[in-house]
Amino acid sequence: MPEKDIAGKTLEAYNDVFADIVNVLLFQGRHLIKEDELEEESPHSSYKADGRLHAQERDVAKHWKKGLVRIALYGLENQTGIDSDMPLRLFSYDGAAYRAQLLADKEMQGKTGSKAPRYPVVTLVLYFGYDRHWKTPRTLFECLELPEEIQPYVNDYRMNLYEIAYLSDEQVGMFSSDFKIVADYFVQMRKNKNYVASEVTIKHVHELLQLMAVMTQDNRFENIYSPDMERKAMTMCEVLDRVENRGVQKGIIQGENTILSLMNYLLSNNRTEDAKKVTEDQAYRNKLLMEVFGNKQ
Repeated sequence: MPEKDIAGKTLEAYNDVFADIVNVLLFQGRHLIKEDELEEESPHSSYKADGRLHAQERDVAKHWKKGLVRIALYGLENQTGIDSDMPLRLFSYDGAAYRAQLLADKEMQGKTGSKAPRYPVVTLVLYFGYDRHWKTPRTLFECLELPEEIQPYVNDYRMNLYEIAYLSDEQVGMFSSDFKIVADYFVQMRKNKNYVASEVTIKHVHELLQLMAVMTQDNRFENIYSPDMERKAMTMCEVLDRVENRGVQKGIIQGENTILSLMNYLLSNNRTEDAKKVTEDQAYRNKLLMEVFGNKQ
């Protein structure tokens, strides 16, 4: 769903979250990449087909720099569903990034006469599905109908796929940013079809609640947000308490509205005795609710 992609991008765009994801998934929790070493890169690129330029967009992309030297370009792609053409898409993204380096190199040579250093491009695919493994192609070869005779002359491309719901408890424990809550949620949903919140403090409250709202399809996560939640040490336990309280309050209001609607209906139809009885007899009240509203309530 597009909403999930947007919510994921918003949270992952923070340097602490981005660095945390790469450090855990690529470097087994070693803090090789620091927050202040990341620099925004435009996620937009283009390719030419049918004589026209077509736009393409990564989810999140950042340069890893040491001083003025770019070491690598990292990209994150979020997938809530399985895309059998994903290796082809990534091949296009990475190719566009290398092409951009060539163009920048030509520009630098024209200005200074020196050649710009080249750096690698690394893309991670974060798959959030918890009801099944990713069983479709992970390499370019698997996407192609490739005759055996020409296979030695075709370059393969392998995507770096990480199934978040299938991470180990040890891997989840390595995260130190808000992504730890996200990963823990998906792992628990895969294992237990239920989520029990931890006492981990949330740093980016609004962005995390937006993501939780679209992941769970429960708008209460977003509706309970208020700026005061950013000014205190908020945990998911407290968030769920607010969510539950909002649900209870909503249920009370709905119940009151239903009774008022029933009373209005009875009085409008001159059924004053029935109106009096529903205030005293619960069984009779339930009977009239079914009579008047049927399965609508």
